[in-house]
Amino acid sequence: MPARIEVDLSAVIRNARAMADRSGTRLIPMVKADAYGMGVGPVVRALEAVGPWGFGVATVAEGEELRALGVRRPVIVFTPLLEDELPAASAARLTPSLGSAAAIRAWGALGGPWQLSVDTGMSRAGVQWREVSAVREAAASSRPEGVFTHFHSAELDDGTMQEQDRRFEDAVATLGLSGIMTHTDNSAAVIRRGRSNRAAVRPGIFLYGGQSIPGSAVEPEPVAYLRAPVADLRTCEPGDTVSYGAKFTALRRTRVATLACGYADGYPRNVGLHGRSGSSVLLRGRRLPIVGRVTMDMIMIDVTDVECALGDTVTLIGRDGDDVITVGEVGASAGISPYEVLVGMNSRAVRSYRED
Repeated sequence: MPARIEVDLSAVIRNARAMADRSGTRLIPMVKADAYGMGVGPVVRALEAVGPWGFGVATVAEGEELRALGVRRPVIVFTPLLEDELPAASAARLTPSLGSAAAIRAWGALGGPWQLSVDTGMSRAGVQWREVSAVREAAASSRPEGVFTHFHSAELDDGTMQEQDRRFEDAVATLGLSGIMTHTDNSAAVIRRGRSNRAAVRPGIFLYGGQSIPGSAVEPEPVAYLRAPVADLRTCEPGDTVSYGAKFTALRRTRVATLACGYADGYPRNVGLHGRSGSSVLLRGRRLPIVGRVTMDMIMIDVTDVECALGDTVTLIGRDGDDVITVGEVGASAGISPYEVLVGMNSRAVRSYRED
């Protein structure tokens, strides 16, 4: 049996409803990167249950895929597009995010809705808030459907989100476009401040079980479950080493189980290295440590103190009994973000879906 990824679509829906209830406004779920590795087709079909305003993607190809899936709602492409990409975006009825007068004029020649991207501190895309007057004339002649910005540190209580809010409000006022649709809040912003005065919010990682802020009033449910069978069992004597680089040495007589799963199946290679904590898995609801390096196809765990047999199912990410290993925990152990853990699960592991 290969490693498998189970995606709980009911949890995606409940997480989306939690975002809608907390923000008090409509959602633009981010479904880029194959819905953060969870599978864009099943995810967008599930999210129809919450009546989103539209969806967010990163590329024209991702938008075209949504149209091929039958999505009729607005699809915003949040990555800046080159001029030669605009005809394809228009043909697919996509909504580009534009940030210059030249791009606005080029899109105006094609027609269709567009959104103005305002850079308030991310320094990644969009017209800078202090230079928004440069696009005022173009935006007046080809009115945008909406105006948005992106917070760079919404998960932190450091005042930067409030400063970006002020810059954004100044930019919108400078544009002089009354009654325009605005949206700013990502998952972390919704968690931190709750009710939104915007037309929509843009949850991403929270939908997929990957956003947690200490002390927050809302927590996501696990969505992704990475599980693998025990494929081998052996006993290591004191002094025996495990895996590449011999980073683990048995200090006692140790029973080691090999799981049919590795970094080619989406589990991070660096979990547990460099003294990071949290390098554990679940078997029968008990936490067991990973021993040695994660390899491409196999992972070794210490099962000395628990009943274990060939074919037993081990949970590497997700819930087993009363315990859960989150993508955030795995990411912290590997020294990467939970976003990387999720998109890394778009791999050779067999994927299945369930919905309560």
